[in-house]
Amino acid sequence: MNSLKGKTTEPRGYAPINGLKMYYEIEGTGNPLVYIPPAFGYAGVHSFPALLRSHSVITVDLQGHGHTADIPERPITFERHAKDVVGLLNYLAIPKADFFGESFGGVIATMIAVHYPELVGRVATYGATFGPAQIAVKPEVLRTNPVPTPFSRGIQFQRENYKKVAPDPDYWPKIWGKVVSDHWGDFRTKSWLQLKHRFSSPSEITILSALNTPLRPSSSSPTPSSR
Repeated sequence: MNSLKGKTTEPRGYAPINGLKMYYEIEGTGNPLVYIPPAFGYAGVHSFPALLRSHSVITVDLQGHGHTADIPERPITFERHAKDVVGLLNYLAIPKADFFGESFGGVIATMIAVHYPELVGRVATYGATFGPAQIAVKPEVLRTNPVPTPFSRGIQFQRENYKKVAPDPDYWPKIWGKVVSDHWGDFRTKSWLQLKHRFSSPSEITILSALNTPLRPSSSSPTPSSR
């Protein structure tokens, strides 16, 4: 059992979230911190001993990642992932948490901060690029020859890890196709301008804050309306 601010909960399990059976693991004790892994990452791949001394670290397996099965007809977008993580917090009765997102997970953590600021204490991202690859990354970085496939040698680590824990290891080519497609959905110009207006500097869009620094709205920005 783990304690989240005096509440006892199972250290791992599946939660019914938006049609998913969403897997999670909890380590440590203290204030809740949600770790959102990179693409194809999942609970158990990384551990954070220093954070565990002061936090209950909740690692989520996103749709189609790790132990969480995909819903074939359900698109994968960053905003859907954000809603799923928020759903998990509600399931665990966690009213507010800190967030650490790595790469793909950093974008999701940022979207949670934008759309659900009342749930967010502090946010840190690592290796996240906020925007579609064609505008967020230098063109030369995107040039790959040959074009990656689900069976490319460069993603052997992700492929092998997926097959270790996935409910259906043979689903790998399908989830690969969904994860590497465009995840931005309806998060387009309006939401992007809202994000730039809310935070105080461009650097905070990529790395909003360190875990020891509160998320800082711009002093010139209006206070976000409550939901």
